[in-house]
Amino acid sequence: MTDSIAAPPGDAASLHRSSGGPLERIQHTLHRYPTLSPALVLVLSCLVFAWASDGKFQQPFNLGIMLQQTAVLAVLAVGQTLIILTAGVDLSVGTAMLLTHMVVAKMAADHGVPGVLALALGMVVGLLLGAFHGGIVTKIGLPPFIVTLGTFYIYNSLGLRYGEAQTISKEAIGEDSLLLWTSKRVTWGEFNITAGVLVAIVLYIAFGFVLAKTAWGRHVYATGDDREAARLAGIDVTRVLISVYMVAGFIYAVGAWVQIGRAESASMNAATDINLQTITAVVIGGTSLFGGRGRLTGTLIGALIVTTFTQGLKLSGVDAYWQNFAIGSLILVAVALDQWIRKVAK
Repeated sequence: MTDSIAAPPGDAASLHRSSGGPLERIQHTLHRYPTLSPALVLVLSCLVFAWASDGKFQQPFNLGIMLQQTAVLAVLAVGQTLIILTAGVDLSVGTAMLLTHMVVAKMAADHGVPGVLALALGMVVGLLLGAFHGGIVTKIGLPPFIVTLGTFYIYNSLGLRYGEAQTISKEAIGEDSLLLWTSKRVTWGEFNITAGVLVAIVLYIAFGFVLAKTAWGRHVYATGDDREAARLAGIDVTRVLISVYMVAGFIYAVGAWVQIGRAESASMNAATDINLQTITAVVIGGTSLFGGRGRLTGTLIGALIVTTFTQGLKLSGVDAYWQNFAIGSLILVAVALDQWIRKVAK
């Protein structure tokens, strides 16, 4: 007769989880730490480009330039993250930002509005654009994809018409204006960044706290994870969605401020690829396109990956066509990985 000792239920569950193969353990780990895979991609890509570019990639001057290039993308990606967390998507993020920055710049250049007031007006414009998106999505029930695809063209047309397809220079804006404060440089030897980079960092810290530590943040995740369950739990889903789009619009106005400082001018021809780049950064950063899962830390890493690949391939002498190929491949891999991670055994 063989004696047997029954394991406690908790131990049995642990033994069951640990009995899976290596792939299953990796799947569970990536599900528990969604920013792990993009962090590994960023580290590996930096090592590869440091080698392939003959040392040019890791030069302090180049690293500073990369952070400056990432600033606008990273700011806009915060708003995109909020929307994707609710299982939506914003295809008009770039044109909304450009329309806002044209309004702000022309107020200062053509009407002599002080920088503080012009910037405040830009924030109001951003909030109104967000409210417009949220209202159509919640009240009419159109999919976010369709709504923002339409407004992508609307905002682009309005911006070109309002700005008369011209570039507003920093001299017209006023070189001492608050609008150009984000162009101020902070220097450490050969490494230098603009104040716009600092604005992006503050934004990530602030909204990282809001998503992790406030009731509103928990409601955003709950709404994206299961809208009906969130409603049954007493969450006003309509109110949450409208607030998310309005907050995203406010963030796009902050991005407009950073963009003015980055280019030291305002033009509707700036940042032409930024719409899709924000989605790329969010998806590569581990936020699920199906909503309810993701962290702003991952989004920031995703934005850095986009810039790293673009700048790294350029310094390595790779043709521009292959740069787009690499980014496209990253998107496919990131979405496929997300699908696989979502199938993790509970």
